[in-house]
This record gives sequence, structure tokens and C-alpha cells, in this order.
Amino acid sequence: MSTERIARSGGKHVLLIVENVPIARDHRLRKQVSALRQAGYRVSVICRSDPDNDDGRVGHGVRLYQYRAPADAGSKLGYLWEYGYSWVMAALLALRVFLTDRFDAIQISGTPDIYFAIGAVFRLFGAPLVLDQRDLTPDLYEMRYGRRDAMYRILRWFERHSYSAADRIVTVNGALRDMIRDRGGEATGEVTVVGNGPVLARVRGHRPDPSLKDGKRYLCCWAGLMGPQDGLELVLPAIAELPAPIRDECRFVFIGDGEYRLVAESLAAELGVSGAVEFTGWLPEPEVFGYLATADLGLEPNVHDIVSPVKGHEYMAFGVPYVAFDTEQTRVMSGPAACYAKRGEVTEFANLIAKLLADDAARERMGRAGRERVERDLSWEHQQQAYLAMYRRLLGG
Repeated sequence: MSTERIARSGGKHVLLIVENVPIARDHRLRKQVSALRQAGYRVSVICRSDPDNDDGRVGHGVRLYQYRAPADAGSKLGYLWEYGYSWVMAALLALRVFLTDRFDAIQISGTPDIYFAIGAVFRLFGAPLVLDQRDLTPDLYEMRYGRRDAMYRILRWFERHSYSAADRIVTVNGALRDMIRDRGGEATGEVTVVGNGPVLARVRGHRPDPSLKDGKRYLCCWAGLMGPQDGLELVLPAIAELPAPIRDECRFVFIGDGEYRLVAESLAAELGVSGAVEFTGWLPEPEVFGYLATADLGLEPNVHDIVSPVKGHEYMAFGVPYVAFDTEQTRVMSGPAACYAKRGEVTEFANLIAKLLADDAARERMGRAGRERVERDLSWEHQQQAYLAMYRRLLGG
């Protein structure tokens, strides 16, 4: 069940747990693991199993503890089973790690906010708890089901207790930091913003591959985890609204997977754009970067302020301008690197796609501005400094 890849001698030991996601699919966790290892910490990770959880993705010197992945849920009862099973497996593996090679700190990543109970136990034995808060679970529930019922109130209760149990909280942007402080109240631990920018060292060196355009003039890309909060139900109708000559000149590629993929594919068929769009599923990182290095335009249809626009980071790193809906966090992050449609305005989103595809100079200017922003401030090389400083304050050294 575990693969040991490092001797027990060395620096402070940090255990990272991610909820029901393999580390191969969790780019942020892999960057955190790498930063901790380079800073001299010993690192163990608990996550669900996946064939791609190998040394090339996890990183040399990391001890990996995996549990068999549960079936993906399709109902509320299914979600209870999926999350409950994952919680129990993570708790058992955390106990195993603690008994065989005691860790100095434990970090919980991902949603829902039930894993604080695992960390709270080990706090009693002197291991402080770090919460990597990426999304707000109650808000995601409201987005999915459109209501604030008893389950929403239960999730808020879990959220408050997560904030009060954590010694340190890490989150992805200033808006989430402010909401965490407001919701957690005085009991909230120290909150540190650590952006989710790309690793420049991994981005550099990828060159455009014209064959990826499949004979088309333009390539437009969307890349990421496909969830109900990611706006695929908006970007596909925007593609359908493009004039046929423009749509025929462009290859639209959706890279990634997730619970919303089948819904998106059905919607594309219903809209009559299946021939214009392609869903690739998960691809190895070099292939993803090959697409982004070739792309003429990126797509970011998120309309929620609480959702951090991670896709925009990678578009900008490759000098790819993109079309987005006008959310506060997207505008703060991207500035002139993107064009913004009013939230939810599908026709305006489509018009901006057409306008940018017809303006080579504007795309070049926007791409250059985005790349400069990433290199100056947003890349992981910059963001990891706040992450490591938080651990130094927590553990010393």
C-alpha cells in the first residue's frame, strides 16, 4: 500500500494528505512537495492510487502512501460513501505513518472540510495542522444544487471547525483569504496567500507544433479539471454562436477530465458543435504544454469569484491571450493579458473570441503582457517563497 523512497534521517517530516485525488492529477500538491523537498524537509503523501503516481510525477525522495480509489459518485448517497471511505483510508494511513516515522506537521489539502478531524487528533501529539484551502465547500455545494439547505449548513459547520482546528491556513488568492477570516472569526489561524502559478523551469523550452492545429488556421484551448463550477456550459454555447466560417477555421481542444466531462460532451452534441470541439481526456504534461505553446487563444469561462483562475496562469506563462468572464480575481491576476466579457454573457464571450482571432497584433501584445506578469510575480518560483516561509515560522529553521 505504500512505496518508500527516502531514508528516515534528515530534516523535519511533513505529511500531506489530499482528498480523494491522485497526486498525479494534483499540480498544486506536486509543486508543494517539490518546494518542501528542495528546502530540506522530508515529505510523505497520502492520496488515492493511480497508475501515473510514479517517480516522474511525484518526485524523487517522497514516500507515497496510496489507497484504492473508490467509484466516482453520482448521487448524494454516493458522495457520502466516496468521501467517507476516503476519509477512513486517509486516517488509517496517517496513523501508520505516525507510528512508523513520526511526522512534525500534517497538511490537509482539498475539499470537503471533514479532514480537519484527522489533523486534530495528531495536534494532541504535537503535530501542527496546516490547511490548504483551495475551494469553499459550502459554496461549491450551492453552485451544484442551487440551494442553502440543511446540508449547506452542515458544510458551513465543518468549515468553521476546520479553520479553528488549523494552526496555519494556506489559500490561493486574496478573496478567499478575506472570506476565510470572515467566516472563521477570531479562532482562525494565520492565513497565507500562496498562488498557484506554473513552474517556469517546466514551461520553458516548449515550441509550437503546427500539426496540433490539424490543418486549421487557429487553435483554441481549455485545460483543467472539469467540474460543475468551471463554466463549460457557457463556453460551448459561445462556440456554437461563432459564425460558421470562423468556427471552421479553428480547432477547439478541451484538455482534462472530471465529473462534468460527459455532461459537456452531451451538450456539445446537442449544440451541434461536436465536429468543432475535441475532448482529449488527461494528457501527459509535455503534451499539454505542447498544446499551450501552439495555442492562439485560451478560454476561461469561470464566473465565480471564489474559483481561482488557475487556467489563466498557464495561458499567460505560454504567452497565450485568453477570453474570460469579468470576475474580480481574473482581472486582478491577468490585467491586459485577457479580454473580459460580462459574467454569463455568452454572446459577448463569442464576439471576443472572434475579435481576437482576427487581430494578430492584439494577441501578440496580450500574450507578451501575460508572460511578463508570470515571470515577474505569478510563477511558482515566486509564490513558493510565502509557502516555505509559513513552514519556517511553524516548524523553525
